[in-house]
Amino acid sequence: MATEWKGKSKGTLLGYKLYIFFLKTFGIGTAYFILRFIVLYYFLFSFESSKAIYYYFKKRLKYSTSKSILCIYKNYYMLGKVLTDRFAISTAFKDKFTYTHDGIEHIDHLLKQNKGGILISGHIGNFEVSHYFLESRYSISKIHMVTTHAERENIKEYMESQVSESSMEFIVVKDDMSHIFEIHAALDKGGLVVFTGDRYLPGTKTLKQEFLGSEAEFPMGPYVLASRLKVPVLFVYVMKGPKREYHLYARKAVAKARDPQALLKEYTLSMEWILKKYPLQWFNYFDFWKDSLKK
Repeated sequence: MATEWKGKSKGTLLGYKLYIFFLKTFGIGTAYFILRFIVLYYFLFSFESSKAIYYYFKKRLKYSTSKSILCIYKNYYMLGKVLTDRFAISTAFKDKFTYTHDGIEHIDHLLKQNKGGILISGHIGNFEVSHYFLESRYSISKIHMVTTHAERENIKEYMESQVSESSMEFIVVKDDMSHIFEIHAALDKGGLVVFTGDRYLPGTKTLKQEFLGSEAEFPMGPYVLASRLKVPVLFVYVMKGPKREYHLYARKAVAKARDPQALLKEYTLSMEWILKKYPLQWFNYFDFWKDSLKK
């Protein structure tokens, strides 16, 4: 059976507490250094996730075997840095980072129109830090992120107690589909609703589309909803730069209404474009391409 994403992050509460202690006490550089050893553990012992990301580098990006193996470690390390930055930016280290953008005028326009809009991102880069940099530009409470977070409650409560209060709203996907009403309410008030368009939970409906040269499955919900509502759609990514910097990219979708497959095709093309720039920053550790791990 192919590896499926379970919706939960790895790690223990004690591990989170120790790592955050070193970050807060000794700074970001020391945290990055410690991270190299933590990442080595996952590189050596997280076989299923390593196999999935190896396929991405080897088969889809066409890297050599040795480069693909090296990139597994680099990818884990990048994920660790992104998670570290997410915590650091939300506490006392916000001013240690710089933020630039390409296409932010599309977001400006949507918020000025006050008619609502949908942003589709992915498990790439670090979108969740965007609101800490956008607060001075917008009424950020108008941005709502749809999430399937299923973190262990003790870790979630601890992390929330450590960071500054976020003004971004979260809409949690629920089995009873009540989140659909929350999405409509947010859009009716002129808000922006953010979806991650590259990951689905087992049992949910999907759409198929070629991505990086092979057919893959994507969650149906974001594309059906976005194509049926009369609101603009943007593809938005926040990517980590070579140092302590982040860069936002926003591109406007042009697919016709009521055509979710066309919208998905546009999204995959935009993802391919951004992954050419940042190949190490895609964090999908499961069998994304159909039967890819069996080949």
